Amino acid sequence: MTYRSRNVASHHVLWRVLGAVAAASMLAACPGPAPIDGHGPVAENIGARLGDPVPFATPEQLATFERGSEVALRRFSIADGLGPAFNVTFCTSCHEKPQIGGGGALYRNFFLSGIRLPDGSFLPGESAGQAGGVIRLYEYGDGLPARPAVPEETNVIAQRNPIPFFGVGLLAEIPEREILSREDPDDRNHDGISGRANYARGFVSRFGRKAQASSIEAFIRGPLFNHVGITSNPLTDEEKAALPVDSSGAPRRAALWVGSELRRIAQASAPDSPTVDFDHAPDPELSNSDLFDLVSMAMLMAPPVFEALSEAGLRGRDRFDEAGCGGCHSPRRQGPRGPIPTYSDLLIHDMGPDLADGLEQGLANGSEFRTQPLWGIAAVAPYLHDGRADTIEQAIVLHGGEGQRARDAFAAMTSDERADLIEFLNGLGGRDQETAGRLEPNAPVPAPGAYGGPLRALTASEEQTFVDGRTLFDRDFGRAQGVGQPRLNGDSCRACHFDPVIGGSGPRGVNVIRHGILNSHGAFVAPEIGTILHRTTTLMENANRPQPEANIFEQRQPPALFGLGLIDSIPDAAILAHADPDDTLTPDGISGRASYADGGRLGRFGWKAQVPSVREFVRDAFFSEMGMTLPYEPGQTFGRLQDTDGVPDPEVSIADVDRVTAYLVALAPPPRVDTPEGDVARGETLFTTVGCASCHTPELPGAGGPVRLYSDLLLHDVAPPGAVGIEDASADMREFRTPPLWGASQSAPYMHSGEADTRNDAILMHDTEGTASREAFLALSAADRDALLAFVGSL
Repeated sequence: MTYRSRNVASHHVLWRVLGAVAAASMLAACPGPAPIDGHGPVAENIGARLGDPVPFATPEQLATFERGSEVALRRFSIADGLGPAFNVTFCTSCHEKPQIGGGGALYRNFFLSGIRLPDGSFLPGESAGQAGGVIRLYEYGDGLPARPAVPEETNVIAQRNPIPFFGVGLLAEIPEREILSREDPDDRNHDGISGRANYARGFVSRFGRKAQASSIEAFIRGPLFNHVGITSNPLTDEEKAALPVDSSGAPRRAALWVGSELRRIAQASAPDSPTVDFDHAPDPELSNSDLFDLVSMAMLMAPPVFEALSEAGLRGRDRFDEAGCGGCHSPRRQGPRGPIPTYSDLLIHDMGPDLADGLEQGLANGSEFRTQPLWGIAAVAPYLHDGRADTIEQAIVLHGGEGQRARDAFAAMTSDERADLIEFLNGLGGRDQETAGRLEPNAPVPAPGAYGGPLRALTASEEQTFVDGRTLFDRDFGRAQGVGQPRLNGDSCRACHFDPVIGGSGPRGVNVIRHGILNSHGAFVAPEIGTILHRTTTLMENANRPQPEANIFEQRQPPALFGLGLIDSIPDAAILAHADPDDTLTPDGISGRASYADGGRLGRFGWKAQVPSVREFVRDAFFSEMGMTLPYEPGQTFGRLQDTDGVPDPEVSIADVDRVTAYLVALAPPPRVDTPEGDVARGETLFTTVGCASCHTPELPGAGGPVRLYSDLLLHDVAPPGAVGIEDASADMREFRTPPLWGASQSAPYMHSGEADTRNDAILMHDTEGTASREAFLALSAADRDALLAFVGSL
């Protein structure tokens, strides 16, 4: 370790020296025009609505953009090569707001880590293998915990909020000399601002929170592996030449300025993302054609169209200049298409100790960050590198270091002057797409009975109630509203329930992890922090590590919420009528057992049927998943009344609980899917013949008639021999509630852990009480198995 640390330290010094030499050589060899600093003309035909392609894209490029969008939305499965360790399952899980290519809410923060050695040198951290310092949150595999361990020697942990991709193709076109012309590492003009360039692979880099990536391809391939576990090969020279924007940097590079030693270090210190991993999917797991389309889509992502400034906006522009904001957020950078309104110099700046995260990337030290472009800022909250600021004003106030002078000038303004400056910033595009969640402004209500629609036609008043509840369900709550206690899985209800539409299930990247302790006597013990091991935390320098004694880990797939009101209406007696805890009523190896919550109430919601009603389900989610406190309600036992986050309690009102509950009660069950009638009819018969209906009871009586949910809502043991899990309410370590099968065509992956890619995989994972049905299914002909699966898919 001593030898390695010294090597890293000397490497770092040499990198800095050669980087400075390279920059000087670059400027001498390639003198360029003076930088464009004023709020002036903008290159024509470059802006569009956020998420749309640039207007100058050719028809062929537009087709590539559409294909790339499909790749960005693709949910990678285990069979595709997901993981085995991962954070998310698709690209736009993090780049989703307000449209594909945007930023992400607080729940999409991820952890970066490192090791600060005694000699002061820095090494990137590791989590479940090479990951560029990214801490992976999930892992599948025999004998593996659901959450990969963070090595004990890790002593630097920071969070990152996803960065928007809007306009990155235009940023890639800006010549290196244009970026370097703004450097002032020694603050020769004595304005307190000393920005400098970062470098990657021998080029001036411009992408990422610390400008750690020099090409869009690298900025995509790295996260694909680090966060999704998907391998890819670099694009070929021929493919790079066909990209909308040159990916190699050749037109921007003066060959003479890159010395052989700097190039050697650049190549050694920034290797290509791994092209192989150790799962069962063939490498590369993403084809070059799909990678080409994905990179092209990012390059073609347009920046927003700016608004015509109002009188307040014009005053705010003056305040922006007077405060010195343009010292880093320089309004224009000259590109080959003309002036590009970046409102960023694309350099790294020291932002002071309060924002420092201790991470070193390239030349950037622990307190240096790239100036974030301000275009579209209205629509991409939260702000700053870790999303700690809910609003633009909070972000300004948190500036330190080189931003201190501008921050102090802002603080000295009157409230009207500050409002004018914020109005100017909001006018930099995207305001008409701003949303509190993921729903677009004035999003329509789906038709009755459709996915995400109500049970029936609604009156105007009922529809308003439905919309109000859906809006609150979709809303991203910030730290100022009390989200996190300090742990959280989501900052909205929608964060875990959005597939195929809001209110649905969630992919593996929002799985909830449960953990516990199996003691020496074989008994289950809950950890001191509870059985939920949350995804993230509002403590920015702390990863949510399990209690050291924890030895049971279990992933929980967020279930779809469609039809909850109908399930709520099923009488207790109708559920209890199917219970056979001792397998004596029908001795068939199936012994469904009722689950009870506190107070002896019959449970029916959740993977362990641990929640008795929709209202309690809402209260439980607000606190357990989002970390928000609630008022006391007689007869309601879920949710906590107080926490210690400094936000006044309760953080959620009774009226808010009413709205979300009313929305969920009104949600229609999933519609049936059209499939070939013969297969479905035959499959339905086979479903009963092989015994699936013994637990997945086709219907139970509800207040308004039969509820065709395909579940008995009872606890069953379908785990393999020797398996242990998490106790919850009255459910033991092996028991789970029979999940309703309605909506099975749209709720992959399957099983409580999400380990099954397909419905066929899910059937094969059934054991113990499900063994007989599994074996009967396997004994069917291939055609009959297909028919049964077609029937389940029709639900």
